[in-house]
Amino acid sequence: MSDFLAEEELLAAIDMGSNSFHLAIARLDHGEVRKVASMSEKVQLAAGLDENNHLNEAAQQRGLECLSRFVGRLGAVTPNRLRIVATNALRQAENSQEFMQRAAEILPKPIEIIAGREEARLIYLGVSHTMANGGRRLVVDIGGGSTEFIIGEDFEPIHTESLQMGCVAYTKAFFADGSISPKAFERAVAAAKKEIRAIASTYQATGWDTVVGSSGTIKACRQVLVSLGLSDAQENILYEGLQVLKDRLLKVSDIKQIDFEGLRDDRRAVLPAGLAILWAIFDVLKLDKMAYSDGALREGVMYDLLGRFRHEDIRDRSVQAMMARYHADQRQAERVVNTARHLFEQVAPALQLDADSADLLRRAAYLHEVGLAISHGGYHRHGAYLLQHSDIPGFSQVDQSRLALLVANHRRKLKADQQEQVLKSGGLPLLHLCLLLRLAVLLHHSRSDQQVPEVQLSVKDSHTWQLGINDHGQANLLFLSDLQEEQQQFAHWGIHLEILNTALTLHTSPLHTPGQEAE
Repeated sequence: MSDFLAEEELLAAIDMGSNSFHLAIARLDHGEVRKVASMSEKVQLAAGLDENNHLNEAAQQRGLECLSRFVGRLGAVTPNRLRIVATNALRQAENSQEFMQRAAEILPKPIEIIAGREEARLIYLGVSHTMANGGRRLVVDIGGGSTEFIIGEDFEPIHTESLQMGCVAYTKAFFADGSISPKAFERAVAAAKKEIRAIASTYQATGWDTVVGSSGTIKACRQVLVSLGLSDAQENILYEGLQVLKDRLLKVSDIKQIDFEGLRDDRRAVLPAGLAILWAIFDVLKLDKMAYSDGALREGVMYDLLGRFRHEDIRDRSVQAMMARYHADQRQAERVVNTARHLFEQVAPALQLDADSADLLRRAAYLHEVGLAISHGGYHRHGAYLLQHSDIPGFSQVDQSRLALLVANHRRKLKADQQEQVLKSGGLPLLHLCLLLRLAVLLHHSRSDQQVPEVQLSVKDSHTWQLGINDHGQANLLFLSDLQEEQQQFAHWGIHLEILNTALTLHTSPLHTPGQEAE
């Protein structure tokens, strides 16, 4: 990624929500993101999930056709200025990889499936950039499959939560046949209240000055309330207005009969479920009113992308926060990072590794020892587990999986099943990064500031790497023995590692050292 984004350059975000897909294209104008074009289509991906969370063919086809239309609008946007994020429906889908592989044939960039709390963080970022007032705010976003709750100040979130309730999921659960009854509505409200109560005490203890809603469901309810004269002068959603809207809705027996002024046709089917969730939020959190913001996930994604161009990457802050949380050795991490960078720069052109690969390797090098906070034995596996399953702001699920694989394979034996996982997750580039990290860590086994042997890494061909060592008397026999053991591990993954060093001329084949570390 380039170091800056020039004024007037375009950037874009695709938000693959559980109900709707959105495309936003914007221009950087005096440091601010100014939207110049947008598209939105009702895809209802979540409606295609069956009882086994399998995404059916019809829903996949709707999504792929929509993405094809979006791509037609991206001609002036280069891939490095585009992000494509997917939310709850693809988080839940057991066959999400199948859909993503099909989408990869259409899209200029891979889809990032983001975790619920990361979705909440990005929503807050989008809302906070579109709100003039400061202070502490509660932001609520009702989506198709999940609802996000965020408390924050200025541009920084304090609490982020994603609850499993959304207008499409609740429509399937409580209004599947299209009929509307007080009993069905109350069941939906009760289910939503149960979810909200899990976070209510923490959120209420933190408190807020203002409440802001975003995205389609809250926008639709607000438009209906405004058209009915049930909002205030600032067109806020009021508790009393919601009560009237609820009473009017329950006089309708079928979704097809809903005919509120200001309500778009494509919102009619999910209005009862959406209103039930919104009513539960007002009731449990004891809200009087809620403002509305046009900022949402896609705007947050673009501001987050802009931050990466400005070297304000949340991912690097998250790495440092995780190191501090698990008391990782900063000095050792820096040693490994610097050596990993040195090795990477020597072979990146030959291995066709890009800037994103450099960033991934650097972050994995910083985090390779976080598992020591749990146990020394098998700490690479503990670290991988933490990276795979933690909420790490700024990272997609794919990013976290790749970080986890790098950390999991930075030491001990390399096995065929691990190689298969690595290749499936990131192809040959990720496999090569694993090997580079192993070498960087091995060179710093002494954990000291003493200068390590000078090394020169080169790629002879697709299956042969050559490591030259100018030891100047620094390379001891244990280090050289470790390198020879590493030759065997590289070979397990199909890479022949040649070691060029005068201290090794006595050995014509890799050594097998007694007392080798157990798996």
